[in-house]
Amino acid sequence: MNNPVLNTGGNSKSLPPVFIGLPMWQHSHWPSSWFASFPKAQSQLIHYAKECNTVEGNTTFYSLPDINAVERWADSVGEDFSFTFKFNQQITHVNQLQHCEDEVKQQLSLLAPLKQKLGVMMVQLPASFSPAKLAVLDNFLSLLPNDLHVAVEVRHLQFFAKKDEEKALNQLLIAHNANRIIMDTRALFTGPETSEIVREVRIKKPKVPVNVIATGEKPIVRFVGNDSDDDNTACLRPWVKKVHQWRVEGKTPYFFCHRPDNKDAPWLASLFISMYNDAFPGTPIRALSLAKIPQQDSLF
Repeated sequence: MNNPVLNTGGNSKSLPPVFIGLPMWQHSHWPSSWFASFPKAQSQLIHYAKECNTVEGNTTFYSLPDINAVERWADSVGEDFSFTFKFNQQITHVNQLQHCEDEVKQQLSLLAPLKQKLGVMMVQLPASFSPAKLAVLDNFLSLLPNDLHVAVEVRHLQFFAKKDEEKALNQLLIAHNANRIIMDTRALFTGPETSEIVREVRIKKPKVPVNVIATGEKPIVRFVGNDSDDDNTACLRPWVKKVHQWRVEGKTPYFFCHRPDNKDAPWLASLFISMYNDAFPGTPIRALSLAKIPQQDSLF
């Protein structure tokens, strides 16, 4: 299968691909909206992988799959698809990266059938994981296989203060060629609460500064929009230039699009792709197969 996101026309052959994905590959709403005109398939993952070339695999954070499920996932996508799964919460939140060698080996063994389709493993750390625990992170990253691409998300506010603690984190990640995950929730927290679901998501999502840095070769952005096209467009605009800059530098960006109700996340990804292609028509990203952006029904 051809790369479902990177269009090889023009000069785009000379740049690394852009991996664009959503926080899930299936949603109860999509068969009647996004995938309504698609031919029947055994799973939504088959349709999803023809549209996006990565996915933010939250499922492994909560529970580990069985080996048969992993093999089905591998068979459902093309050779250029890149799964990005999270380490299980037992590793990152319960044990906080300590005394978890067996759990890490178990999870990586389960995901082994994905082979090169396992693009990045994500280490999402709780807000309680402070700069005092950097040595723990250093040791954890040292124990991972050398050929495993890894990305780390921190939430302790000292890691965003642009002081010695943040500098130490960034230097540690650079030393391990580990990517720092950038969480951008600015659009989510812009403007009034237009619905109950926006209010709920604002409570759940972290409101942390957006410090942009690529500490590895696969910079990852988790962009959380709201239900306003204007707000989303304004907050996406700087990412269009940054993603292109990373590609020019030879890096391979990952860009994940969230919405308060993720049934609408494909339309946010489509907006980003449209903005990118307008800005850089010589290195376009392939558009998604989407109808017009759905209207939101306010609950207030």
